[in-house]
Amino acid sequence: MRAQAEAIEDFAAILRELRESVGNPPFREMSGRSGAISHTTLHEATKGNRLPSWGTTSEFVKACGADPAAYRERWERANQAVRSAGAGEPATVVRASLTSAAERPAAHITIPSQEARADGGAVASAPAPPDEDVRHGSGRGRLTRPVAVALVTAAIGVGTVVVVVVAVDRDSGGKPSGAPSKAALSPADCPVHATNPAPAAPVHKGDAAAFIADITLPDCTRVGAGRTVTKVWRLKNTGKVPWQGYSLRRLDVPQQADQCQTISDVPIADTRPGEMVDIRAEITTPRKPGLCYVRFKMVDASGRVAYPGSRPVNFQVIVGEG
Repeated sequence: MRAQAEAIEDFAAILRELRESVGNPPFREMSGRSGAISHTTLHEATKGNRLPSWGTTSEFVKACGADPAAYRERWERANQAVRSAGAGEPATVVRASLTSAAERPAAHITIPSQEARADGGAVASAPAPPDEDVRHGSGRGRLTRPVAVALVTAAIGVGTVVVVVVAVDRDSGGKPSGAPSKAALSPADCPVHATNPAPAAPVHKGDAAAFIADITLPDCTRVGAGRTVTKVWRLKNTGKVPWQGYSLRRLDVPQQADQCQTISDVPIADTRPGEMVDIRAEITTPRKPGLCYVRFKMVDASGRVAYPGSRPVNFQVIVGEG
């Protein structure tokens, strides 16, 4: 078990160092940047209690503005070490000492409730425990969660109980939480259904936004390869805070050659409470046919995610032959 625990802790240290290198952003802010995974899951990934899935790792790295591909090999090595030590399954080892048998807790397993969805732009979700890692295999609904198995061993003659919790994550090599992996996306996946971030208050009290319409390029519009087109979203300031210096910040950075290209921050014209605004982004499609699915989060003038508890704004177009 020692080699297994060391591999888990070493990888957690890598994630902590990455987060420190970008100024230790709050986990809620990272969750807002991701738009696909809860802040509690991101926090758990740094604790060293269990090896996070590749999906969790990928979203963590992207939320720090780094390239997940640079961390894939290190995650694979850690995952292999954990599997080798744990008879083929990723595992968590957590030990707690109790002074007497009378203090032993009752063994139980809690399955988190499914996320509660709301209509409109801001979508709430049910609170999640720290080890929640909800995956949507195709972006269309099937949910799987880690299964916790508790094994209790009593130390003879000492009165000490060692509790070993093995958390089996059967999707450790699978797709990123909340959205299909880039390789899995195809025109057949359109429209991709976004999942709910963890519930969180807006960064400015009284601030609120509502999505009104896709003015151009509604979901699954077909666009030729290697073309430049304009995407227009219409949003409304439904709160009490003026939008001054706000923008839409792209989440999947750095941009890859096979993705639709945009500027990283799409400016939003200053918008007073009660007003609507059209937000325009120039999109250059890749030369390879496929599905472009790109997400943005609204940020304020200081770069903070304005609505960490709301779904990202996105566009998704089917790229065909030029």
